[in-house]
Amino acid sequence: MQTKDKTIMRALAGEALPTPPVWMMRQAGRYLPEYRATRAQAGSFLELCYAPDLAAEVTLQPIRRYGFDAAILFADILLLPQALGADLWFVEGEGPRLSTITDAAGLAQLKPIEDIHDTLAPVYETVRILKRALPNETTLIGFAGAPWTVATYMIAGQGTKEQGPAKKLMYGDPATFDALMDLLTEATADYLIAQIEAGAEVVKLFDSWAGALPGALFHKYATDPARRIIQRIHAVHPAVPVIGFPRQAGEKVVPFVKQTQVAACAIDTNVDPAWAAATLQPLTCVQGNLDPTLLITGGGALTRTVQETAAHFADGPYIFNLGHGITPEADPANVDVMLRALRG
Repeated sequence: MQTKDKTIMRALAGEALPTPPVWMMRQAGRYLPEYRATRAQAGSFLELCYAPDLAAEVTLQPIRRYGFDAAILFADILLLPQALGADLWFVEGEGPRLSTITDAAGLAQLKPIEDIHDTLAPVYETVRILKRALPNETTLIGFAGAPWTVATYMIAGQGTKEQGPAKKLMYGDPATFDALMDLLTEATADYLIAQIEAGAEVVKLFDSWAGALPGALFHKYATDPARRIIQRIHAVHPAVPVIGFPRQAGEKVVPFVKQTQVAACAIDTNVDPAWAAATLQPLTCVQGNLDPTLLITGGGALTRTVQETAAHFADGPYIFNLGHGITPEADPANVDVMLRALRG
């Protein structure tokens, strides 16, 4: 099967399909017992990310179990700042921690962009393994964190509410903040291009904290970096689609789609599907937005919501997905229920 004939690629090219293609954010993860076993074998989350055979294995596990239409590379958005020289570690039960960038001196200590690929070489090898191992009909998705979201972690050293530390640097030292954003924009483009050259057929930009940017700042620090990254990618690989995910952006997602020219826009759980079908779908393929909580609770509400969501988008290009990543508490059996409700 040629890449262009895969269901995900057809939806991204603007085709409305009778049964939408489906994958899930974080589909390789802690809700699966086989993932937990492989994670234990690796020893730690970061060791798993940097072990190509094991990272490929966990990427393949949900494809074997469920037959999703796409596999997304198993990695983490914070591998890029680590490649730029930030210290990165994970606290069990709490999440990632990084050394912080709070001033121009800290920014100056980061590595040049051209040096990131040595650290990230295992990620590219994972992509190459997946390209060989995936079923012919399954699309391979690469990804990166969007510059704003990655910057929030680099400045605060961890996830924070309302992104206060990042905003403090943005308002208080705009020259340093803008320089960091420029660095991340160019590094992210290089990183995604390298994933494509290793075999990724689609790439996705996750801007998990886009909703924290008000007004014109959303355009400056979410829309414009995404536009620049996509332009860089398409200058080298014009046929590779890019999916954007400006989470919790609300109605600002409309100018985001128009100005970035994303091939698809992922929408979060808070977006009304009827609004998205009427407003976004005429502009681009839509991806989303089942509430991940339904994969914990299951039952008739899950089946009904899956069918209602798919029905909203039946007349245009659409990829079924969640409004955010599947949670560790999800019941793997409920993923089967979701797929039966969607595919019949």
